[in-house]
Amino acid sequence: MVNKKHLLLVGLCTTLAAQPVLAQESQSSSTPAGSAQWSSRDMTYRGQNYDVLDTAYIPKRSMAQHKKFLNHQYAFPARPRNMWEVGFAIGQPIVIGSVPSLMFYQPKGGDGSFSLNARKAWGYMFSTRLNYTYTVAKGLDYRPTPVTQGDGKPWIANYPVTGANTPLIYNNYRMEAHQLNVDFMLNTNNIKFNKARTSVSFFGYLGIGAIAYGTRINTLDANYAAYDFNTIVGTKTSEGDVRKALIKAMDNTYDQPADQRRKSNFPGDKVIEFAPSLGAGAQFRLSKRVNLQLEERMTYPTNGDGYMSGINYLPQQPVTSGNSPVPTRAANLLSNTSIGLNFNLGNKKKRVEPLYWLNPLDFSYNELNYPRHMLLPDPVLPDADGDGVTDQFDKCPGTPAGVAVDAHGCPLDTDGDGVPYFRDKQLITPTECQPVDADGVGKCPCPEGCGVAPKGSQCGNIGAGSIIFPTTSAHISSAMQSQLAVLSSQMQANPDCHVVITGAGNGNKLQQQRSWDRVNAVIQYMSEKNGINRNRFIFQYGQSGDANVVMYRSANTGEEGPTNVPPPFPNLKTGDK
Repeated sequence: MVNKKHLLLVGLCTTLAAQPVLAQESQSSSTPAGSAQWSSRDMTYRGQNYDVLDTAYIPKRSMAQHKKFLNHQYAFPARPRNMWEVGFAIGQPIVIGSVPSLMFYQPKGGDGSFSLNARKAWGYMFSTRLNYTYTVAKGLDYRPTPVTQGDGKPWIANYPVTGANTPLIYNNYRMEAHQLNVDFMLNTNNIKFNKARTSVSFFGYLGIGAIAYGTRINTLDANYAAYDFNTIVGTKTSEGDVRKALIKAMDNTYDQPADQRRKSNFPGDKVIEFAPSLGAGAQFRLSKRVNLQLEERMTYPTNGDGYMSGINYLPQQPVTSGNSPVPTRAANLLSNTSIGLNFNLGNKKKRVEPLYWLNPLDFSYNELNYPRHMLLPDPVLPDADGDGVTDQFDKCPGTPAGVAVDAHGCPLDTDGDGVPYFRDKQLITPTECQPVDADGVGKCPCPEGCGVAPKGSQCGNIGAGSIIFPTTSAHISSAMQSQLAVLSSQMQANPDCHVVITGAGNGNKLQQQRSWDRVNAVIQYMSEKNGINRNRFIFQYGQSGDANVVMYRSANTGEEGPTNVPPPFPNLKTGDK
């Protein structure tokens, strides 16, 4: 069953499966293994495993825990959904018993095994697997056995005889079996302290199941006569020569059932019995969807009758007086060494890889180096003159206390005559009356009201700006937080000023709801994180323009509007929030 064709097939499948991972490696060759990856749109960190903050991966039954985690009420995120693994394998079985295996001396037809399996991870270390294996195993003894130890088998005739005229036989068998197991598997190699993930997974398991097997003996030649082993073997004495001679002379019919000593209780003249097993193996990750597997399984039939190999005694045992053999039971074990391919099945947008491929420390390490979820203190931006504009962006450092400034930290110049607002004795000097003197007084008589600043002009130091969101997100990224920190400083320096938050996007229901989500996210962030009273904002959404943009500006004189607006389509799913 295992031959060059099977090995060629496995090699071809392995080569094809490796193509996706080779393509991925070529695309990301500039990124060191295990390094952080960032989205160019919103600078949101994505770990090597999956985005822990993305609720799309969390099943409904675990959502309560995950919400507590997102709200900093519980330290551990919920376990994500993970893919199923299904696969197939071919192998070389060996019955360890009375008759040596024919693993290296294959007659026509050969032997081997074929397996199908489905595996599910229930944690990062534990998983279960349902495994079915079809097995054909053959054996042929190179040692002759006295017929008296053959338990009266009916094929005795024309056999070579010993000096005591005792007929001899060469035991042989073909065992066919169907085996079904539930495997309880353990692996730990995915827990890494010095790298993001592993490319090799080692596992061990305990299998609970049953095996249905039937064993047959090759006793008759093409003329339906018992084999004349004396003619077949002749003077050959070495193990290899004896086996080769027997294989060449004997056909592949296996015409008689072995003496199983128990009545068949399974279709096809097979005996079924409970058969626990132990196994170990290794998986080699070829891509996120495919891995190559090597495995060894040892099966232990429980009744121990030893008839898997056709007989349950050891040949050529010493005899007692009267030429009676000493019975020596030989329990059988079934060993199967296999190689196969496994495939991960599931929607990658809702399910992660099987958990035994993911490093549970990935989130912890990445959060330490690139914090997104940790509770961090509000940033303290240096502002030496206290004008509300951080020193990094202040073009006019040293502004006197209480002086209104513009977005660049420079004192306001209401009429643009070059004299700051706080020193200007003629606040509104017409253009035709400029240039002005050092006190801001023009060269022509002052019109009525030119010495009074218009109502609301003190809010001009709150700069306008825009925030660009990713296509489907309403999440406030770290880059947005820095931008809103400047706006917060300006509003704190001007406590009487209001700000209009305007969201674009009115092409359809999805855009309108997403526009509302983003405006609400900005106002909520400013209120909860920066302590700005929500009543100082004017809520506008669904305006014309780029659907991914939210704009802000200081309110005009007398401009009013709602602070809270109900969502237009609250039950509509819009993506990441």
